[in-house]
Amino acid sequence: MIASALRVCAVLALLAACSSPDEAPMTGDANAAAADAAAGRGIASSDLPGQPVPGTQEDLEVSVGDRVMFGYDSSVLDAVATQILDRQAAWLKQYDNVIVTLEGHADERGTREYNLALGDRRANAVKNYLVALDVSPDRLLTISYGEERPADPGHSESAWAQNRRAVTIVSTTN
Repeated sequence: MIASALRVCAVLALLAACSSPDEAPMTGDANAAAADAAAGRGIASSDLPGQPVPGTQEDLEVSVGDRVMFGYDSSVLDAVATQILDRQAAWLKQYDNVIVTLEGHADERGTREYNLALGDRRANAVKNYLVALDVSPDRLLTISYGEERPADPGHSESAWAQNRRAVTIVSTTN
């Protein structure tokens, strides 16, 4: 009886090992491995299930990151922000037909007018950094939403920290 059960388990394990990749969904590391393998075969990542189309908002988010964070009442780019923006500049140079909108955001503290001005300074800090890295200013639009579009609607330091940001949005291709 036990030997029979072991044989059934062995057959099931063998069948599972022989199943094709199309039968099992890829997640996490499997997607990365598939993308690496496809790159070696010249297959575009958009041809792989679950991979973003190159040059799109999803590609920007997944490949390099779409946002940088700021300190309280600040529009100064820190080391982490500049690393993200370095990657964004390289991405924008790779997809030279993409135009982006740089959204500046603030937390709820301060007046509406002050937060709109702070969001504007944040968006322009990102723009100026990208322009310094040879991204054409004609491809970089800026807008400030101040406190109007919080990433986290909470009223705590952790929520406010998520709202002090600049987000790069793929707005169009030319």
